[in-house]
Amino acid sequence: MTEIEIVKHDGEYRGFECNGHSGFAEEGEDIVCSAISILTINTINSIDHFLEDKISVTTDESKGMMQCYFMGKPSKEATLLIDSMKLGLESIAAQYGAGYLKVKIEEV
Repeated sequence: MTEIEIVKHDGEYRGFECNGHSGFAEEGEDIVCSAISILTINTINSIDHFLEDKISVTTDESKGMMQCYFMGKPSKEATLLIDSMKLGLESIAAQYGAGYLKVKIEEV
């Protein structure tokens, strides 16, 4: 199962962590894992390419781990991108079930 924790502080996003593989299908055929990867990686790439927000990204593909944290207060545009990613991830969890993807919002 993939677990995604979206971290907020005082109502603002601070970043997110993604851990694990969904286990929906074999590697290379896992559409749930692919969809999760597309949403999370595209969000990171969009923030990095289109915005001036500074982020710190750490990955470990073998563990299915990805962390992305803002180095300051996120812009309105970055907030919208995280909202969009969250919407997509929650849709995947609703369609395929909590056994493959769990999305959690953590207020710190």
